[in-house]
Amino acid sequence: MTMPLSRTAVLGGSLAVVAALALSACGAAPDDESTTAGGKSAATATSAADFGGMAALVKAAKKEGTLQAIALPRDWANYGALIDGFQKKYGIKIEVENPDGSSQDEINAVTSRKGQGRAPDVLDLGSSFALSAAQQGLLAPYKVSAFGDIPEGQKDAQGRWYNDYGGYISIGCDAKRVKTCPTTFKDLLKPQYKGQVALNGNPTKSGSAFGGVYAAALADGGSFDDIQPGLDFFAELKKNGNYTPVESTPATVEKGETPISIDWDYLNAGYAEEFKSKGLDWTVSVPGDGKFSQYYSQAVNKDAPHPAAARLWQEYLYSAEGQNLWLKGYARPALMTAMDKAGTLDTAAAAKLPKVSGTPTFPTEAQQSKAKTVIAQGWAKAVSG
Repeated sequence: MTMPLSRTAVLGGSLAVVAALALSACGAAPDDESTTAGGKSAATATSAADFGGMAALVKAAKKEGTLQAIALPRDWANYGALIDGFQKKYGIKIEVENPDGSSQDEINAVTSRKGQGRAPDVLDLGSSFALSAAQQGLLAPYKVSAFGDIPEGQKDAQGRWYNDYGGYISIGCDAKRVKTCPTTFKDLLKPQYKGQVALNGNPTKSGSAFGGVYAAALADGGSFDDIQPGLDFFAELKKNGNYTPVESTPATVEKGETPISIDWDYLNAGYAEEFKSKGLDWTVSVPGDGKFSQYYSQAVNKDAPHPAAARLWQEYLYSAEGQNLWLKGYARPALMTAMDKAGTLDTAAAAKLPKVSGTPTFPTEAQQSKAKTVIAQGWAKAVSG
C-alpha cells in the first residue's frame, strides 16, 4: 500500500480501545425511479429494512448498476481491495473520480453538482468535514445493519455519518538512508536529520499533516486546547533546516527526497510492506511523546444519483468482510471491538498493526475547531523563509 498526495483534515472520532491500540460538470439528472420494495424512494430509505431487507436492497442496487465515488485512492487503507470486493460480490461498477482529492473536494462536488447524474454517491470524509456536511444538509440519514455496534461518539445519532477506520500518527524512516531512525518528536530536532523530515501534505488541507502538527503539540508541551506548540515545533524544525516542504509520496521516498515521513501508521506500515521488494527498509514508530489518533467517516450524499447502490456500499463497508479488508490495510476499523467479541475479527491482520501502548484520549469538537483555526492562521508563517 502506497501513500497518495493528501487527504483533508480528520478532526474528530476515537480509536477502539481494543486496537490499543471536482469540480463542476454537466450530467444527467439522478434516477428518481429508484424505489424500495414498498414503493418508496430509495433516496429516503434510512435502513435496509426500508427496502424490505438486504436481498431487496441488493436487487435495487444491482438495477442501478453503478456507484460513483470520489477521493478513494486504491492504495489508501486497502481501498483497492474494498472496491474490487464490492464489484465482484454484487456486479456493480464503481467509478472513482479524483482519487487523491481532499474532503473539501468531495463536498465541493456534492454542492456544485446537486441534481446532476455525475454527483458522487458516497463520501469518505475527515470527521470535521462530515460534521459540517451534515450541518449543511448534504448527507442522507442511513443506519447500516451494524450501526448499533459502532461505538457511541463515533456516529451521528441520525446516521448521517459514522466513523469507518482510523490510525495513529507515526514516524516512517528509510533505515538504509538514515543511520539512526528517529522514534520521537524530540529526536526529529537533532541536527543529523537536516532536510529529511516531511509531512504528507499541508496541515490546512491534509488530515495526516494536521494530525502531525497536533501530535507535535502534544509532544512539546501543548494540549488538545493548545496546538500552538505544534506550530512552534515545525517553525523550529524549519529554522534548523530539518523540515522539508516536499510532500512525502511513494515516489519521493524512493528517490530519497523524504527519508523521514510523519504520517498515519497505516500508511507508513504499508510503506514497510510495499518497499521490501524495492530494497528499501522502511521502519515505523508511533512516538510516545506525541500520541495522536483519529478516524475518517463515511456518508451518503443526500442527492446521490444511485441511492440504493450508495446504501449497499455502506452495508458492505460495515460488514465483517469490509471491516477486515481495512484491517488488512493496517487501519483500525470502527467495529474492531465488536468483531473481536463476536469472533469475526481477522486476528492475524490485527496482530500486524503497529504497536501502541496505553489508552488514547481525544480532543472534543470545539477543541478541534479551534486547532483548525490556529493552523489556518499560522502554518504559512511557521514554515516560511
